[in-house]
Amino acid sequence: MTRCNRTRFSGLGATLLVLIISRPVSAHDPIFGLGPHVLYKGGVEVAPEVHLEKKGDEQETELGLELVYGITGDWAAGIELPYVWKEEGLESASGTGDVSLFTKYRFWRHDTLGAQESAAVLLKVKTDTGNENSTPALGTGTTDTILGLAYGYEGRKWYRWASLRYRRNGENDAGLKRGDKILFDLVGGIRPKLTGYLEPDTVWLLELNGEYGKRAQLNGAELPNTGGTEWFLSPGIFWTKRNFAIKAGVQIPIASDLHGNQEETDYRAKLVFEWHL
Repeated sequence: MTRCNRTRFSGLGATLLVLIISRPVSAHDPIFGLGPHVLYKGGVEVAPEVHLEKKGDEQETELGLELVYGITGDWAAGIELPYVWKEEGLESASGTGDVSLFTKYRFWRHDTLGAQESAAVLLKVKTDTGNENSTPALGTGTTDTILGLAYGYEGRKWYRWASLRYRRNGENDAGLKRGDKILFDLVGGIRPKLTGYLEPDTVWLLELNGEYGKRAQLNGAELPNTGGTEWFLSPGIFWTKRNFAIKAGVQIPIASDLHGNQEETDYRAKLVFEWHL
């Protein structure tokens, strides 16, 4: 092999090595928190979801379908369609819940060798479409708005996220306004085994989720047994194979300071199947 060919071969090999090492990491988001991930332009995400929650004698199971479309490489929009089963004591009801519309815009992105940092803003509107007159109620009877800010770091081995959301709840026809909420999330993740693009990939997550709610109001008067703070520690897993993913996790309450006489959350769980087209 001539010196010129050896030089050309070495240069090609170095280029391929850089491309392999710096290939785009698989985009992930937390299970319960908010992440900055958006779809590529023209991409479609179909995600059936199951949510479980138990609080005292109240139990709720939600089967949802999330559809997302990538408007650009940094801007996505979608819809959440829920079907809900609720039990409160001896009473139960089932039916469609409140439909939500949302959009997310990634306003900052920084790529380095084998890692990516990014930040995004979220706007979500929960519509008044569920049945609020059932017993128990399947809808809130209000239109609520959620604003969120998310940061994420995704590397070949380590992940970290942070997010802050503010939920502004509306007032229903009876004059009841549920208290606004602030949600705060810190998340870490690790990929125990580095894998190739075509191989199944597993990332383990641990989230710290905090929620602070203001007191509800009825015709302007505060209700004493409403509002307060809850904290959750949430282990989970994110398994992917090319354009298909499974996310699963459970929220375990670790601390609470609820106002008045209220039932504390026993647990929450979530299972998501994601398919990118």
